[in-house]
Amino acid sequence: MVSRRDLLRTMIAGGVVAATQPTIAVASAVGDTGVRDFITKSKNFNMTFTDDIILRGGQYRLLKQVTNRLSKIQSLVGYANFALLNFDAAIQYAAKYSSVGAFTNSEKDFLEQIFYTNAHDYGFFGEKILTRLTDGIPSRDVKKVRGTGHFIYKGDSQRLYNKIRKDVGNTIILTSGIRGVVKQMYLFLSKALGAGGNLSKAARSLAPPGHSFHGVGDFDVGKRGYGYRNFTADFSNTVEFKRLKELGYVKIRYPEENPFGVRYEPWHIKVVKI
Repeated sequence: MVSRRDLLRTMIAGGVVAATQPTIAVASAVGDTGVRDFITKSKNFNMTFTDDIILRGGQYRLLKQVTNRLSKIQSLVGYANFALLNFDAAIQYAAKYSSVGAFTNSEKDFLEQIFYTNAHDYGFFGEKILTRLTDGIPSRDVKKVRGTGHFIYKGDSQRLYNKIRKDVGNTIILTSGIRGVVKQMYLFLSKALGAGGNLSKAARSLAPPGHSFHGVGDFDVGKRGYGYRNFTADFSNTVEFKRLKELGYVKIRYPEENPFGVRYEPWHIKVVKI
């Protein structure tokens, strides 16, 4: 492992830049100060802002390579098991199976840099929950939820999920449970890759690796048969979500106009009391 390094300092030579084109519609509506405001950005999470951090050149190529290799590992170990996989195991799988291919030193450095960079630099202000890249999830602490393909923590998480199912009904389903560092890294990098290397845009859509409460107890729910719309604001219009609000005991981790710089997530159930 290399020493921890700040992404914005060490990657600049490799192609980290700020976006050069502002989002004109937002700028004209709220002015330059409003564009810089993180709440405005989180409401317009799919837009590009002038100070967004974007990977270019060699760093963008590393982004593609690492994301592709993580995707191959997920296919190898299975979707559910990948959510529990730790970093050391991921490195070992890659080295062992030619279908994946070993991570290069540059790719390992890239993963470290992404993980240990201060997420405030690209606009995420939530707390870092898992502080080491190698943090893992003990198998004895989890339980697979039948019919979902996801694991959930035993104890408070499992009890809350069961209570929600009992009170709302079987039209509500677990859509994402435990996500370890490797899974969250893959989701974050995939989002950044889909955004043309824009790390800031990715951070407005989901927590960077190490910052996700899915690693310590939170989980997502959705409407059965609702598909991808469960991960959009559309879920807030469902009967299931309205019922969740009526119950009173269910808390949402990222409500509207939250102070963390991330979009509204009506599906994300808060379990951990932080």
